[in-house]
Amino acid sequence: MSRHILILVENLSVPFDRRVWQESTALVEAGYRVTVISPMGTTQDREPDVTIDGVRILRYPLRAAEGGPLGYLREYGLALWHTTRLALRVRREDRVDAVHACNPPDLLFLVAALLRPVGAKFVFDHHDLVPELFLSRFPRGGQVLYWATRLLERLTLATADAVISTNESYRRVALERGHLAPERVTVVRSAPDLSRFVRRDPDPSLRRGKRYLAAYLGVMGPQDGVDYALRALAHLRDGLGRDDLHCIFMGAGDAFDDMVALSEKLGLTDTVEFTGRVPDEFVQRCLSTADVCLAPDPRNPLNDVSTMNKVVEYMAMGRPLVSFELVESRVSAGESAVYAPANDESAFAAGIDELLRDPRKRHRMGELGRARVEQQLSWETSRRALIDFYARLFAVERVMR
Repeated sequence: MSRHILILVENLSVPFDRRVWQESTALVEAGYRVTVISPMGTTQDREPDVTIDGVRILRYPLRAAEGGPLGYLREYGLALWHTTRLALRVRREDRVDAVHACNPPDLLFLVAALLRPVGAKFVFDHHDLVPELFLSRFPRGGQVLYWATRLLERLTLATADAVISTNESYRRVALERGHLAPERVTVVRSAPDLSRFVRRDPDPSLRRGKRYLAAYLGVMGPQDGVDYALRALAHLRDGLGRDDLHCIFMGAGDAFDDMVALSEKLGLTDTVEFTGRVPDEFVQRCLSTADVCLAPDPRNPLNDVSTMNKVVEYMAMGRPLVSFELVESRVSAGESAVYAPANDESAFAAGIDELLRDPRKRHRMGELGRARVEQQLSWETSRRALIDFYARLFAVERVMR
């Protein structure tokens, strides 16, 4: 009988969570049986028990946190209860060979601990640095909160049989803060599936009568920097005198309404457009038309060492981008980005202006980015790393037996 992997995720619904869905389908294609436990989405992924492309998905109702740290405590407590309930149900129905837990939160090791006595290995898929996440969201949250999240991270790493890191910076955290042996930590980067990022003919209507188009694709949370992008666009207009640019912001998040309000306050309503979440076809059409893409994530304890999906997705579409100077953004983008000093909105605006003035540079940077993704950063590369990881994990188990 094939091995059964139980994947736990709390941050997003599945298959909306693109990384988790790519991992799930890759494991099914490799011959594993996969069950995923995730929250329901707000408008999508609503069925409580469904099988899609061979992946069984069990979902529970969950309202995202509002307010300060207490909101997260309520959200995570409810998610842990539902996840435990469903995980025990799965175990009653079938053997579980590995619990693959994706953070945040760093609490799912408790669920894995319940299944370990009946033979389940614990794989920690390290999506976020939760201590840095809380420092970034709640800079005045106090040392007690920070050290509580550090303790939970340490317990998660200590109890894991093996760890998957999304980049080398996260791997270094597992080695140094978690004191893990190097052979127990494998990098599986979040990466675009090139079948989803297909270049199309440009659609001039998206420019809304302007000469150029800029694009943003991604989540709109407090730490994602859309406010930096908006202030940079205002400076581009008011400080640099450029009024020939339209910008489309694709995505949603808990800061969406605040960003719309900020754009109105800055007088950008005729310059920017917020679409919310959009289908792949629109993403392809918009990015194929865009002259420049925006990665305005500000430097903070989390962003500096995190891989930004948007950066690699822009590269997959052959688009040049402007980014703040972040460690992992430079690792990903290389020469396909113009880098502004961290959190300097006027310099970010100048980077946009620089690219708009030089079509040859835009083309060269876009082609460099696409080639880098094709050769090193596509999901196909990450898929092989994931399958090799599980082959080693279960091979070790066979040797020990």
